[in-house]
Amino acid sequence: MTSTSAPAPATPHRSRRVVAISLVIIAALVVAFFIFANLYADWLWYTQLGFQGVLTTQWLARVVMFAIGFLGMAVPVWLCIQLAYRMRPVYARLSSQLDRYQEVVEPLRRLAMWGIPAFFGFFAGFAASTQWETTAMWLNGVPTQVKDPQFHLDTGFYMFAMPFYSSVLGFTSAVLLISLLVTAVVAYLYGSVRIAQREMRISRAARIQFAALAGLYLLVQAASLWLDRYKTLVADNGLITGPGYTEVNAVIPGQMILAIIAAIVAVLFFITAFIGRWRYPLIATALLIISAIVVGMAYPWVVNVVQVKPNELSLQKAYYQRNMDATKTAYGISGMDDIPFAAKTDATKGQLRSDAATTAQIRIMDPAIINPTVRQLEQVRPYYGFKNPLDVDRYEIDGQSQDTVVSVRELNIGALGVDASWQNTALIYTHGYGVVIAKGNARTDDGMPVFLERGIPATGFLSDQNFQPRVYFGENSPQYSIVGGGKGSTPIELDYLSGTEGAEEVKTTFSGNGGPNVGSWFNRLIYSLKFQSEQILFSNSVNPQSQILYDRNPALRVQKAAPYLTLDNDTYPTVVDGRIVWVVDGYTTSADYPYSHTTSLSRAIADSSNPTPTFALDNINYIRNSVKATVDAYDGHVTLYAWDPSDPVLQTWQKIYPNTLKPISQMSGELMSHVRYPTDLFKVQRSVLNIYHVTDVNSFYRGDNIWATPDDPQQSDRLQPPYYLTMKMPGQDAPQYSMFTSFIPETSGADSRNVLMGYLAVDSNAGDKAGVKSPDYGQLRMLEISASTPIPGPGQVQNNFNAQPSVSQLINLLKQGQSQVLPGNLLTLPVGGGLLYVQPVFVQSSGQTQLPALQKVLVAFGNKIAFEDTLAQALDSLFGGDSGATTGDTNVTTSPSPNPSGTSTPGSQTGGTNPATSVAFQAALQEAKQAMDASKTALQNQDWAAYGTAQAKLTAALNTLLQLSGDK
Repeated sequence: MTSTSAPAPATPHRSRRVVAISLVIIAALVVAFFIFANLYADWLWYTQLGFQGVLTTQWLARVVMFAIGFLGMAVPVWLCIQLAYRMRPVYARLSSQLDRYQEVVEPLRRLAMWGIPAFFGFFAGFAASTQWETTAMWLNGVPTQVKDPQFHLDTGFYMFAMPFYSSVLGFTSAVLLISLLVTAVVAYLYGSVRIAQREMRISRAARIQFAALAGLYLLVQAASLWLDRYKTLVADNGLITGPGYTEVNAVIPGQMILAIIAAIVAVLFFITAFIGRWRYPLIATALLIISAIVVGMAYPWVVNVVQVKPNELSLQKAYYQRNMDATKTAYGISGMDDIPFAAKTDATKGQLRSDAATTAQIRIMDPAIINPTVRQLEQVRPYYGFKNPLDVDRYEIDGQSQDTVVSVRELNIGALGVDASWQNTALIYTHGYGVVIAKGNARTDDGMPVFLERGIPATGFLSDQNFQPRVYFGENSPQYSIVGGGKGSTPIELDYLSGTEGAEEVKTTFSGNGGPNVGSWFNRLIYSLKFQSEQILFSNSVNPQSQILYDRNPALRVQKAAPYLTLDNDTYPTVVDGRIVWVVDGYTTSADYPYSHTTSLSRAIADSSNPTPTFALDNINYIRNSVKATVDAYDGHVTLYAWDPSDPVLQTWQKIYPNTLKPISQMSGELMSHVRYPTDLFKVQRSVLNIYHVTDVNSFYRGDNIWATPDDPQQSDRLQPPYYLTMKMPGQDAPQYSMFTSFIPETSGADSRNVLMGYLAVDSNAGDKAGVKSPDYGQLRMLEISASTPIPGPGQVQNNFNAQPSVSQLINLLKQGQSQVLPGNLLTLPVGGGLLYVQPVFVQSSGQTQLPALQKVLVAFGNKIAFEDTLAQALDSLFGGDSGATTGDTNVTTSPSPNPSGTSTPGSQTGGTNPATSVAFQAALQEAKQAMDASKTALQNQDWAAYGTAQAKLTAALNTLLQLSGDK
């Protein structure tokens, strides 16, 4: 009987393999869809903004550069592997160890021959894709029409071409080294290179391949040495940037000699490929190394020690002058007006009469201090907030220019607390509302700002002109909001609350074109993935007309629209043609301007107003404010204006990103009247001028006149920021909106001197004509203060303020109870033939409710000080009872400060010594405490009438304490 066994069951290996492959495919599809979703969301965003060309340029350039890098690495490596393998000896006698290596490698040979080039190719492709901007600038670079003083090449070569050539040579060197490495490995594994008994044998084919690769590598090194000659013009060289005597007469000729020698050695390697003699190229290589030591190192050292150091000034003078000239050109300070200034220090009656127009705009409302005041008075609802510090601007009111303090009432989602549901944060609370504008030079009787535009609904000089107050795009906007609806749809966005205690909700629907449409299910899915929010996909409130607003910070929007720009850290709001717009200053920079001094942007810009700035390109030696950008606060529209069309860097980027910039001729007159000289550029220029304000090479070499920016008197570890003011500098016909800074000697420790050496101002008024810049805009004016009449610097003036007995006594009284004294910005103005210091002094509660109120003003001229309730009183007190000045607080009514004799006096430079009883002092102190408690209660209840009454009582009590302070 014969039996047939049953067939064995199918093994599960095949099904497992199918499952595994399926899972891998599904995972790859999911990852690919996420990548696609991100790219597609970017495409929608750029398309809606109208800058899709920027995105497509970047995508196309990266793809092309990746392909070039991949092929540029993978093809040579693959070719070298193929040649080394195909030209291997057929009957080579291999050692047992190599036999074992081949047994291991052979099954993987085909995979390795393709995988190794692909592996290196991918890395090279990614590296090349990051260099697309360098390549684009080389392809589109424009001539600057300025030649360098050493090689007489257009400076555009150094800024646009040299970085590209350097990248290409570095990439080529890497390709040749890797090709040489894989050739050596394959040749060794397959017997083309054998090492036996201290002897190396190389087959003819391998010899040709090795010699050719070595020759090509040396040719590339020869080209690199030749290019290094030009790199010396942007290299740091001790005191200066660029070549000095040693570099011009030893280093540059030495590099040229070494380049020639390297090229000759390369030729010898090529010859060796045919004649088979390694002796000549190896000897030549040794000579190249020796030459590099002698010509590249020893000879320059000898020249420097024997010739330069003993005669440094005479030999280096011409090169120092090159550095000074190039630096001033690269940083835009070559046209600065140097004005010798013998400052007056005596204060006499009527001395400020000729400067009344300047004193009328002195800012006494410090934007860095009054934010809590504005917030308490104008926040209206807890979900609104204001930027700290506030911004400054100017507006024409009744035909007169008025300096102002400005802030936008933005949405603060974080204040919603437990009410921060998705529907609230994404659909209902979508925008801020209105702008708050106050006079910079004025105050109320109780020390509050004088508002020109305020409230919800907005009221003021702008609201009378029917402007758009809603702020969907700002510096503190939510991550995203979904807005918009069809005609007749019910509004759901909260506009503001009106009526008694906000009984009535006023709602609105966004009607602009501010973001990509999310009406389709596919787009909703895309943005659900982008923001990891399933509510976007399933919410019934999202309709076919819905738009999603995101990337709403003005600086971020400008950066994405113009990625080549370095942006100013101070984005500021203004109202132009009935719209709130954000103004962003953009810079084009370079680190390759020949002979120009290199500056760290982060160090130059850091001060008390911006302590930790960061930049992608930190070390630069060229900068221009080439672009003024605006962002509409309602619909987020970005407009880029070519502010400096003559800038060659901007011209190059315009060729890379065509049709993204508008000419300055399209700027409206109203916008022109609000743009200003940018803060960060001015900071960089003042940093450079610390050294490069000198015009004499001898002084530059000696370093005997180096300046520094003074520390902020309120923050000794931070520099004092520059300030905007309307003022008249010597040489100007009328006051202009300007920015200023001051300089003191560069000293430290016990030898430090805080006296003024220089005072720099720049005309920041661009005019009010459409498309036409004021001819004086950007004009730098430096007052070089005579050393024969020392003028106290900001630190010394602050110290004098603090040390003055009458000032310190009153400040100590103001600190009684729960009050804090906040010294404001210390302003410096060139008036009355000298320099006037002005510092407002604010008082606020130290409790939770803070409302800084301007109580006093400190002024100084020369060594004299006055401390009064108003600026007008302080100036009159300082200048003999009648300064002749006009100020913004002239009509302010305050309680007079009584002197000990019982009569009122406008000044506080002197004081009496009549004794006051302890009972009277304690009674006045109790009255002051009660008034402060009443003020705090009124603030908590938002009872402004009661608050004003309490403040009046507090002022009266403090004046009584001042009268009696001598006894205590």
